[in-house]
Amino acid sequence: MLSKNMEKALNDQIRIEAESSQIYLSMASWAEVKGLEGISLFMYKQSEEERMHMLKLVKYVNERGGQAAISALTEPKAVYDSFQKMFEDLYDHEIFVSKSINELVHVALQEKDYATHNFLQWYVAEQMEEEALARTILDKINLIGNDKSGLYLFDRDVQQITVESAAADTQP
Repeated sequence: MLSKNMEKALNDQIRIEAESSQIYLSMASWAEVKGLEGISLFMYKQSEEERMHMLKLVKYVNERGGQAAISALTEPKAVYDSFQKMFEDLYDHEIFVSKSINELVHVALQEKDYATHNFLQWYVAEQMEEEALARTILDKINLIGNDKSGLYLFDRDVQQITVESAAADTQP
């Protein structure tokens, strides 16, 4: 059984994951209308992944005797100055989510809720991967600078990351 404090903290994270999905969906839409097909596919996949993170939390809260709260979301940014700025925002957001997950782990330990602590370890590992991926992408973007042919290749590379990730997800 979840304590009320733990339930509230998990419900706050459900909202953060839902907002993350919306943020990446908005980024996907922006990239798509800019003709950045690879980037848009990458962001659509990221949006869906964040939604899955949210659903995993919803099910966990409900299974542990709490009730998952589905709350109003903050409207995400819809326009970006550049694809570079968009990826900087993505990286900053992943750092924010990592801090939030770390705070959840802290609450679980304070509450002596070791089942939730164990459950959250998946999120801790996932956030390490998300931050590393965002950092790698930013490094590639910094190499490109304002080179248009570099942007074309980058867009194709990001699309390939999406394909490789999707293929890896289907492996047993």
